[in-house]
Amino acid sequence: MARYIGPKTKIARKFKDPIFGPDKSYEKKNYPPGQHGNNKRRSKQSEYGLQLQEKQKAKYTYGILEKQFRNLFAKAAHKKGITGENLLQLIEARLDNVVFRLGIAPSRSGARQIVSHCHITVNGKVVNIPSYSLKAGDIVSVRERSKSMESITNSVASRVNQFSWLEWDVNTLTGKFLNYPERAEIPENIKEQLIVELYSK
Repeated sequence: MARYIGPKTKIARKFKDPIFGPDKSYEKKNYPPGQHGNNKRRSKQSEYGLQLQEKQKAKYTYGILEKQFRNLFAKAAHKKGITGENLLQLIEARLDNVVFRLGIAPSRSGARQIVSHCHITVNGKVVNIPSYSLKAGDIVSVRERSKSMESITNSVASRVNQFSWLEWDVNTLTGKFLNYPERAEIPENIKEQLIVELYSK
């Protein structure tokens, strides 16, 4: 599938979870879209259906395409530890996700755009690849010429979330990727074990 740019509330209703953040429209209609959306007698999903839905949910949440997701899973499977947790850690270490987590952008799609337009540096060098994988100790900064951009200053000003695995200096608009987050530190409501089961078939 191509990267999704359609109605976000519709997708959130499909997964019965506001995966794109707070959404007033979702709160009004927190059931699946379609004429049978609010029907309590909807057919029961198969095990495969649940696993596939969880994978799709993760892909929509982080804005990752199928090939990228499959590659990340292969990488996670070869690492030591629990494959599902490894997968989420690798996704969280993507540059676009870290830019979003640091509060430089209000959404992951916004973070992808900021990275693609060369507004972000990693260890002092411009990186314009949203899927760039960060390592412990990497320094993520807003380029000097981009620090006055309205979208960035507004996002930083309204920054509320803080994560123990990221360090942030609001004066220099610089963040540090300290380490891969533990599963308990990742707030996304994703059942990663279902994804592992799906790919293990």
